[in-house]
Amino acid sequence: MLFLTGSVPIFLPLYDRVFVPITRAITKKPSGISTLQRIGTGFVLSLISITSAALVEQKRLALAREYELVDMPNAMIPMSVWWLVPQYLISGAADVFGLVGLQEFFYDQVPGELKSIGLAMYLSILGVGSLLSSFLVSTVQELTSRNGQGGWFADNLNRAHLDYFYWLLAGLCAAELTAFCTSPSISFTREERVCKIGGPAIEMAIWQKKGINKILEWKSIVNIGNEE
Repeated sequence: MLFLTGSVPIFLPLYDRVFVPITRAITKKPSGISTLQRIGTGFVLSLISITSAALVEQKRLALAREYELVDMPNAMIPMSVWWLVPQYLISGAADVFGLVGLQEFFYDQVPGELKSIGLAMYLSILGVGSLLSSFLVSTVQELTSRNGQGGWFADNLNRAHLDYFYWLLAGLCAAELTAFCTSPSISFTREERVCKIGGPAIEMAIWQKKGINKILEWKSIVNIGNEE
């Protein structure tokens, strides 16, 4: 967890000072990439992180079998702890893109008088996610331990199958990413819908970025008739 919590304050300034300027030069957008693209990047990084965790756990179980340590839960597996670092670093980067992107999305895509409700919806996602996570763990353990076995979360981790659970999470994450990318409801953000309706009559203003907070300033240009 040290690498997870420590990677977030590292990736935030890197995103702001390195990633955004590079993508801004490529996309010609003040924010570099859109909020939805940021959330989608978070999904992709989460999928990579979970896949990495599954592969590392498979490696650990293979070493336990190779050195005949399966029935010795307190024995030390000859495997360095640094194998865990990549998945935690990628998970921290996923939080920078995904969670912060969600916060921006719920704040920016609601009317001004409903900003507090947008932030409440963002916080409710975290709460519901934790609840569903606990439910998933309990359900999986109950289903996999019905035959008198320890299940995927057995006390003896050398006989457990955390790798199966990680692959399950990877499958769920892939399904979520597919649904996110194919959902017609996210084709346009609020700003894009306004521009699409207003056409050339509305000009998007500049995103001024300070830390992870962005202030969006609108400037409307109304063309009425032909000027002589």
